[in-house]
Amino acid sequence: MNSIRKRDLSMLIFAVIIFAVLQALMSFWQLNLILIAINVIMSVSLNLINGYTGQFSLGHAGFMAVGAYVGVVVTTNFGLPLFAAIIAGAASAAILGFLIGLPTLRLRGDYLAIATLGLGEIIRIVIMNIDYVGGAAGFKGIKHLTSFPIVFFVMLFTLFFVKNFVNSTHGRACIAIRENEIAAEAMGVNTTKFKVMAFTIGAAFAGVAGALFAHQFYLISPNSFTFLASFNYLIMVVLGGMGSITGSIAGAFVVTFISAALASFPEFRMIIYALALILLMFYRPQGLFGYMEFTNLKPISTLLDKVSGK
Repeated sequence: MNSIRKRDLSMLIFAVIIFAVLQALMSFWQLNLILIAINVIMSVSLNLINGYTGQFSLGHAGFMAVGAYVGVVVTTNFGLPLFAAIIAGAASAAILGFLIGLPTLRLRGDYLAIATLGLGEIIRIVIMNIDYVGGAAGFKGIKHLTSFPIVFFVMLFTLFFVKNFVNSTHGRACIAIRENEIAAEAMGVNTTKFKVMAFTIGAAFAGVAGALFAHQFYLISPNSFTFLASFNYLIMVVLGGMGSITGSIAGAFVVTFISAALASFPEFRMIIYALALILLMFYRPQGLFGYMEFTNLKPISTLLDKVSGK
């Protein structure tokens, strides 16, 4: 346990160093770095559902939308700080994820994918018909409260939370469900309980990302949370490696930079995504990292052991 804590401390120090480097680059890539951090939160939270628990969710942008709209209502209409908006967005998305997860997570495979896809679109359509939050025109006059330090350390908290959850007994139960749900149930694992738990936690962090995303811009609309947004986050997870936190980070970096580079050519973006996924499925179907984590790479592992004094 002490060696694990020392390694976590070493990773935290490494993350602070990365933060200092990225902060120095803010004048060049401010918006893109913030979007990368938000996308990391989204991809890691989706990986908890799809990669670690083995469920196939296609409606993750719907929970992001709930967190975004609840967050802007809290700050704009009630005058509360960003921290309250993040908590409210996470709580509302988690409650909705729990209520949706109870009936839908009894489904498996393609049926679950279709159900979550439909529920994500239902959330978006419902928001479009609520005049209190601007309806189809979107919510205007949002306070610009999101900054890179806030997003970075919220991302860091998300990564450590998911990492510790995956390494806990609850996380091992989720992995057992992914490997063989029938065998896990036969060994006494309450599969519905742990699937709903992972789904709820993933939805909560999607709500956090939504609150941060909404306060980066002065206007949000339901069109920001369509099926294509959910598919975008799924690409990040698959590209990096389902079942790898490091893979989620790498996938978020790659996809965000591709989107930024192709901003002037939107008609080619989805074609390049599709070609990249086809090539990935041919030559590396497990993703860039597979189940491998950054700390498991031999040179990095040796360096961390030296730093932690192991």
